[in-house]
Amino acid sequence: MPELPEVETTLRGIEPHILNKTVSSIIVRQTSLRWPVPTELLKDKLINKTFSAIKRRGKYLLLQASEEFLIIHLGMSGSLRIAREEKLKKHDHIDIIFEDELILRYCDPRRFGCFLWTDNPDSHFLLKNLGPEPLGNSFNGKYLFDLSRKRKAPIKNFIMNSKNIVGVGNIYANEALFKAKIRPTRQAGRVSLQKFETLSEEIVSILRKSIDQGGTTLRDFVGSDNKPGYFKQQLEVYGRQGKECKICSSILKNITIGQRSSVFCPKCQK
Repeated sequence: MPELPEVETTLRGIEPHILNKTVSSIIVRQTSLRWPVPTELLKDKLINKTFSAIKRRGKYLLLQASEEFLIIHLGMSGSLRIAREEKLKKHDHIDIIFEDELILRYCDPRRFGCFLWTDNPDSHFLLKNLGPEPLGNSFNGKYLFDLSRKRKAPIKNFIMNSKNIVGVGNIYANEALFKAKIRPTRQAGRVSLQKFETLSEEIVSILRKSIDQGGTTLRDFVGSDNKPGYFKQQLEVYGRQGKECKICSSILKNITIGQRSSVFCPKCQK
């Protein structure tokens, strides 16, 4: 699933190519995404209009037109790319076409993403209950510590809950917990303030690093292969189950927490 750094990379990749350009037409080839695509509403709201800004809220992109917003989520397998006239791929479902014939094209093999419209993102059902941004000023270890008191949920589930904090997906939860030396099964309410301070710092660090690495490949958004420039992950534990820990050489273990793969070092993480 595209996580926060991939979504931020997508935003940075498409932003300079679509802002303040007039939308000339919209083509929706598949309306059955996670929620039905409101094709006629999008045409009414966007044709002959421009996007004045693009924002990210968690893993959602908000493309602003006048005082209203197109909400895009990439789902499990979605991507946005800048295209011109080219052969369509099998799962290219939506085109937003601009006056200069440039195309913002949405591809989604599993169709778990969404294209929705709102005049008030703060009250929209997808956004209104989201927690703070991990890269925002209100996020720190004290915030996590205070929120976690008496919580019995595993710490991994706690930091992946978007009501507590947005954008910490499975990959980054595994990596941050490893860096902070916290076992993913530990109850959130039993994690100390000092550990939460370390964990919050590691969450911010790994997200920023991943975004920066993604930024080095932004040219691929308009390259000949038309592939989005996802960063090259330098992962310590995720996907390395059965291999040696890079710190202590113990064998990394893999368990399932909340139906998600959780890889950790049984010696380093307590």
